[in-house]
Amino acid sequence: MNIFQQMLSSFNQKQKKDTTSEELIPNIVGNKNLSEKLSENTTIIEETFGNTVDFSSEKIRVGNQEGTIFYLGSMIAKKQLTDHLVLPLSKATLHDIEVVSETDLEALRLKLFSGISHNYVTKLHEVVWQMLSGFVVMIVDNCQTALSIEIGDIEYRSIVEPSTQTILRGPKDGFTESIQTNISLIRRRIKNPRLQFEEYVVGKDSRTTVTLSYVDGIVNQDILNELRTRIRKIKVTGIYDSGNIEEYIQDKSFTPFPLIFNTERPDTTAANLLEGKIVILVDGSPFVLTLPAVLPDFLESAEDYYQPFFMGSFLRLIRYLAFMLSLLLPSLYVAITTFHHELMPTQLLISVQAQREGVPFPAVVEVLIMEITFEVLREAGIRMPRAVGQTVSIVGALVIGQAAVEAGLVSNVLVIIVALTAIASFVSPIYNFSISTRLLRFLFIFAASILGLYGVLLLLIVMVVHLVSLRSFGVPYLAPVAPFIIESQKDVMIRFPIWANKERPKYLQPEAPLKVENQPPPSPPKQEDDSS
Repeated sequence: MNIFQQMLSSFNQKQKKDTTSEELIPNIVGNKNLSEKLSENTTIIEETFGNTVDFSSEKIRVGNQEGTIFYLGSMIAKKQLTDHLVLPLSKATLHDIEVVSETDLEALRLKLFSGISHNYVTKLHEVVWQMLSGFVVMIVDNCQTALSIEIGDIEYRSIVEPSTQTILRGPKDGFTESIQTNISLIRRRIKNPRLQFEEYVVGKDSRTTVTLSYVDGIVNQDILNELRTRIRKIKVTGIYDSGNIEEYIQDKSFTPFPLIFNTERPDTTAANLLEGKIVILVDGSPFVLTLPAVLPDFLESAEDYYQPFFMGSFLRLIRYLAFMLSLLLPSLYVAITTFHHELMPTQLLISVQAQREGVPFPAVVEVLIMEITFEVLREAGIRMPRAVGQTVSIVGALVIGQAAVEAGLVSNVLVIIVALTAIASFVSPIYNFSISTRLLRFLFIFAASILGLYGVLLLLIVMVVHLVSLRSFGVPYLAPVAPFIIESQKDVMIRFPIWANKERPKYLQPEAPLKVENQPPPSPPKQEDDSS
């Protein structure tokens, strides 16, 4: 075992020791029931939240009894609290109601708060959890049950067009940071009672809501059960985005390729659910995860299905070509100009060599200079304010490219190759897949500088073998190409007409294999014979 493996093993053992001995939801106040004495409950709740500025408690009267409402001001709408809880309590005549049990609380709720979402809790840690979830908790003296009422909500970003995976034709709405909004966007597209949502709480301190979505009767139950197991095994202090969940549940960590699909698009998510896939929504993240994922998923766009099938197929073929160009074009330039001059036509060879005559660097250094420069410009364009980011990346590339050619640092043909490579890398609809391509491109450049085309071919074989070995929740990453499934080829590189694609992907092994039953192809209406 080498040093790296020993360090990794030691880290994993430490992680297991630190996390498996603790419960997922921390019992900060223990597992105590609410006391009949309001003062005891108030003291424990105030000690739990300490001096946090958004904790509030207000004394109220419920008939002849004292009570207190507890809430976090940062999680509720104060005006709605006053209108829907404080004012009704202050104006109501409640002398005939004595609250000592859940039944009495229900009678009080029906009289004053009948139209408001609510829960009943009997334990102190449940009170704390309800407050952290944005509820107002009302505790009455001499009653060991508390009433938790939903009063408003924190403000989220409104529904807007997704900033990634943009399309020209199709729906323009995108997911937001509110998990309830995201669930409603999916429900609007799949009006089926078999569409299920399962809720989990992940993160010892963040206690983030994570929801699994699937269509019962279609989804593969083995994959669903495996995902449930992996979610339950996550023992971590905080989850802040779906990307955190992705790292914990994917089949293999040491791979440059994404094994789980992510999207901001509700229409893509709904289509994946109806294919038999599973969706993971994380509260606070506008990106949802879809699994299992296969390589062709990352080269498809939602617009492929909104355009006629021949146009969608053409655009998809363009993406596959762009993927190969982005991956191999700079390395082919290095290999041919360094080792394989005979592969170029004579006139082209003379032109390329004439342009490189004054360049002081070998081809591999020349390529690395331009590639790294463009990656820096691309990253700067993303991180800078949007108003100036695109200008900086475009103008910077033009100015630096022209200056580098005039200074004799690079050749004109290399600037063209790097520009084509960069444009091809933007064609991928999924950002993290394009990052994988950019990373592998540098490996191919180094392989080409050492062994020429043989190095490129050798690394390409290694990459294909690696892709064949990958699994996404047990599904081969190259499916339906490897293993080759003839029935599933209607929606890979070529998209067949929707009416001809009647089966769900066989590699998912869905419970309901057919999407469309007895759907004839479209045809013109039959004309009646005019015998007269």
